[in-house]
Amino acid sequence: MIEIKNVRKSFGDKVVLQDVSAKMEAGKTNLIIGSSGSGKTVLMKIMIGLMAVDSGQVLYEGEDLTQMDERGLKNLRKSIGMLFQGGALFDSKNVEQNVMFPLDMFTNDSYATKKKRVNEVLDRVNLKDVNTKFPAEISGGMKKRVALARAVVQNPKYLFCDEPNSGLDPQTSLLIDKLVKEITKEFNITTVINTHDMNTVMESGDYIVYMYQGNKQWEGSNKDIIFSKDERLNSFIFASEFLAKAKEMSMLEASGKR
Repeated sequence: MIEIKNVRKSFGDKVVLQDVSAKMEAGKTNLIIGSSGSGKTVLMKIMIGLMAVDSGQVLYEGEDLTQMDERGLKNLRKSIGMLFQGGALFDSKNVEQNVMFPLDMFTNDSYATKKKRVNEVLDRVNLKDVNTKFPAEISGGMKKRVALARAVVQNPKYLFCDEPNSGLDPQTSLLIDKLVKEITKEFNITTVINTHDMNTVMESGDYIVYMYQGNKQWEGSNKDIIFSKDERLNSFIFASEFLAKAKEMSMLEASGKR
């Protein structure tokens, strides 16, 4: 579990986060959503220790990240996996070398042990026989799955995903969502996803924090969203006419009027 308590952050006179609190639970896909400039990216950077808070706490199983020294942060980061927006694969390394990179950095395991683990996670994301291929030789969806395999290769307790579906077609996006959700539940990971993708919100949002101008405007699950009366949330989620009608139909079905 990761608990955020009363986090504030400013850049000069500009307040970016105002007294934000949230609780991200293990085994769930926890989403941070909001328009550009809402503070969601800053919040994620604070959660992984890339940015300091002005005040407040970020608790990992009760231990405050904001009070950790370099050694404490290093130990914590060993238990964190990160799926970057663009995948961030090394072009000069093949798939196997990319996925093995965290094991090379943080373990003293033998090559045979590391290769076995690499093959396990590649198999888990439905990639076989691609070990020797380079990023330029595989599709965008495959690159994202390789990046996901790298993010979980160390059996992390915490997984952070920054816009995991960026640049992907709808079908591949759904596949990535499904894989992240399955892996989260299978290994009881605390997964935090920063996203604009409404499919991810509606399919994977076990817990959702909606940010608006640096404030936590709303929190709840993807099921709660359908019945939300928060006007700002509704205008953000159901911006298109199609989604607005889908919300209306869902509410009518729930009330038994259809």
